[in-house]
Amino acid sequence: MLPDIRSQSRAALAVQFAAWSEPTYRLDQLLGWLYARRAAHWDELTNLPRALREKLAAAFALSLPAIMKVQGARDTTRKFLWRLDDGSLVESVLIPANPALYGDRSDRHTLCISTQVGCAYGCRFCASGLDGWKRNLEPHEIAGQILAVERWNAGLPADQRVETDRVVNNIVVMGMGEPMANYDHLMTALRSLNASWGAAIGARKITISTSGVVPRIRNLADEPEQFRLAISLHGATDDVRVQIMPINRKYPLRELTEACEYYVEKKGKMITLEYILIDGVNAGREQVKPLAALARRLHAKVNLIPYNTVEGLAWKRPEENACRAFAAAVEAEGVTTTLRLEKGHDIDAACGQLRLKTERELADAPA
Repeated sequence: MLPDIRSQSRAALAVQFAAWSEPTYRLDQLLGWLYARRAAHWDELTNLPRALREKLAAAFALSLPAIMKVQGARDTTRKFLWRLDDGSLVESVLIPANPALYGDRSDRHTLCISTQVGCAYGCRFCASGLDGWKRNLEPHEIAGQILAVERWNAGLPADQRVETDRVVNNIVVMGMGEPMANYDHLMTALRSLNASWGAAIGARKITISTSGVVPRIRNLADEPEQFRLAISLHGATDDVRVQIMPINRKYPLRELTEACEYYVEKKGKMITLEYILIDGVNAGREQVKPLAALARRLHAKVNLIPYNTVEGLAWKRPEENACRAFAAAVEAEGVTTTLRLEKGHDIDAACGQLRLKTERELADAPA
C-alpha cells in the first residue's frame, strides 16, 4: 500500500516537491486542499496540473475515514463510526457546547477522537479494550477524523449543517485507545492539525488524555507545542484506582502525580482530572477529600462524568442527585469542578461501544 499523504510532514513533502522540481507554491496549494478543503480524491485538486496530480497519485494514497454509521443524541451530540481502509472500525464523538446566547445553534464543537483500534490497557469499565488491541492508527487516520466530520457537515442540507469555516473548534484525544501508546503518530497528526498550513486549530484547543503513561507525560511536557493534558484518573487513591485501571500497578499515583507536576512546571498550564463516577466504586463521599487534595496539589480542575453503561459490564451509573452532590462536595473543597450529565448517554457514547456492538453484529450475521 502507498503511504497516505496526510501522514507526511510538510518538511518531507517539501523534499519530495524539490526532487520533482515543483515550485513551493504548488506545495502550499496541495496543503490547502488537504486541510482547508478536506480533499478525499486526487481529482478534486483542480488547480494542480494533471502531471503533478499523477505523480502524487503514484507516490501517495489520499483518503479519509468512511462513515459507516452516525448516531444522534437528544442533546445534539453525534457519534461517528468510521471504517478505515483495512476494514477496521473506530469512533469519534462530536459534542456541542451550550447553545449560543442568541439562537439555538451551538457556538463551538469539540470532537473526541480515537488513536488506536481497540486498547491494550484494560480499564475495567471501558468498552474499547473488550476485544483487545489490534493496531495503532496512522497519523492520517487520526487527523482524518476531524476532516471527515467537517466534510460530512458540508454535505448536509443547509438547514442542518453548521455554518462555520471550521466545524471542529476543539479536539479531545480521549476516544478509543491510549493516546500516549501511539505517541509519535499522534504528535505527527496534531502538528498538522495545529499548523497554520494545516487545520490551524490552536494548541490550547487540543487536549491529550492519558490513563497515566508517565514517561510520555514527561515527553509531552518537553514538546514545544502547548497541547493541554488531561488525566483519566477515575480514582484518587491507589486502592480504588487499581481496581479499575491496571496501569496503576505500573505507574502508581505517586509517580503519576510527580509526572503531572513536571508538566505543570514546564508548561504553566492547568491540567484536567477526568473522573468517571461509578456507583459503588468511586462515587462515595469518602472519595471527595483525596480527589480534592490531589486536584489542589496539581492546581487542576476536575471533570466529573457519570458512567455510560456498557453492555456486558456490571458497573452502574449513579443517580443524578448523587452525581450533583458529589460535584458540590468537591467544589466545596476549593476545586474548580464541572459535571457533564448528558452529552450522548443515549447513543452509546462511551468509548468503543458502537464499534464493539457493530463488530459483533457483523460477526453474527449470516454469510
